[in-house]
Amino acid sequence: MSQPLTFLFLANYVKGRSFLEECRAQGVRTVLVSKVELKDKSWPDCIDEIFFVENLEQTDNLLNAVCYLARERNFDAVIPLDDYAVETAAFLREHMRIPGMGASTAHYFRDKLAMRMQAEEAGLQIPQFVHTLNDRKIAEYMERVPGPWFIKPRSEAGSVQIKKCYKPSEVWDWLEHLGDRRSHFLMEAYILGQVFHVDSIVFNDKVLFAAPHRYWRPPFDVWNGGGIFLSQTVPDFDQAYKPLLETNKACIKAMGLPYGVTHVEFIRHEETGELYFLELAGRVGGAHIDRLVDGEAGLDLWREWARVEIAQVQGKKYKVKRSHSYNGGILLCLSKQQAPELSFFSDQEVFWKMGEDYHAGVIVRSKDFDRVTDLMNRYRLKIEADILAVAPPTAKPA
Repeated sequence: MSQPLTFLFLANYVKGRSFLEECRAQGVRTVLVSKVELKDKSWPDCIDEIFFVENLEQTDNLLNAVCYLARERNFDAVIPLDDYAVETAAFLREHMRIPGMGASTAHYFRDKLAMRMQAEEAGLQIPQFVHTLNDRKIAEYMERVPGPWFIKPRSEAGSVQIKKCYKPSEVWDWLEHLGDRRSHFLMEAYILGQVFHVDSIVFNDKVLFAAPHRYWRPPFDVWNGGGIFLSQTVPDFDQAYKPLLETNKACIKAMGLPYGVTHVEFIRHEETGELYFLELAGRVGGAHIDRLVDGEAGLDLWREWARVEIAQVQGKKYKVKRSHSYNGGILLCLSKQQAPELSFFSDQEVFWKMGEDYHAGVIVRSKDFDRVTDLMNRYRLKIEADILAVAPPTAKPA
């Protein structure tokens, strides 16, 4: 009798519940390793074993701990449940010779400099950039590329720790502030335009499902200035729809991901209409985008990711089973109240509501794209008037 599969999970945050539940449903044993500060958090009951280490970033100690566990457990896959565990998972796979994304490929999904160089080599349109390493190259770049510019950390998630500079003096001051850390950053041209994201399921080198959305405001503006995070379906009649799907496929191919889930962001130049690649992650998108996709297509991206990983290990086929097709939109914000009152959001198109821990969120869906837009506008005004709170940006995602 064959032994059941065993998956090792790495988690810096409590997330991925439905991935873990799907593993339990398919008879896959789950072993999760997280950091000790999360020991008292509410972890899903479906996890078979949980272990805690001081810090997942201390790779030598983590490697010793995981290899000790492997003496009596045969790990068939290593799964990172957040961006910060992607490279660590790749490191463990390579050391234990477990199939999956290796360290070189993982860099394309975590290191913004590596992913830009790879995208450029593949012929993708990207904002002009320079590594903030060599003073002469930085000075030449600023002479050639007009500001403003973004200075971005190479390995942070989303809009975390991004600095916008308008003058060369601001750039030099910020690099002085970074000191020896500056080699861990890059500098990129600021492009004015609409920002999009495409969330995909990939198997056997093919994009089997892709959901394109448009942010109402760039994530950088929301992260640094506060306000409501809003994202809405890009309908198939929108002129951006086909270019987004085509460029999304090209990005995933360029980065070499044969299977898994992805979250890719693009910006469309306000003047030229050209689509530029911004960044890509080999994970489920944050900010409850998974729930938005679930409302639109009846697909839980976490659960589908589990099915992809299990099918890959077992050498079986995987097929996307979309149950419906709606236009959707999400509104998400910090709340002034610990448990905000959400009874106002009661239209039949409301798919999901969340009001807890000083956060508020609403997802609406409809066959009618304009109806979604109208509801989002009305709900936005209500949230701004009665719920919205604004706090300074943090050094890490919440």
